[in-house]
Amino acid sequence: MVNDVGMLEGVVSRSDLLKAFLRADAEVEEDIRRSVLGEPAAPVGLDVTVADGVATIRGPLADRSMVPLVARAVRAVEGVVDVRMELGAP
Repeated sequence: MVNDVGMLEGVVSRSDLLKAFLRADAEVEEDIRRSVLGEPAAPVGLDVTVADGVATIRGPLADRSMVPLVARAVRAVEGVVDVRMELGAP
């Protein structure tokens, strides 16, 4: 950053800019539980964990056509950088 006369006043790094977009994993996980897996429309038995912004959805899912919909909904949550689906048959 420079002041009115062009003198350097400070440096802004990429990490400084990205901090505004970072959320704690626990906060992201809670948001996914509430907004994506929340009752009453939750697919029964699905669970989520988040580590370093990567959301992992685990559990049984009877309707395989729901996989891309769940993945897309999870990706839309602010703070999610990737989604892993570990789904099985009910």
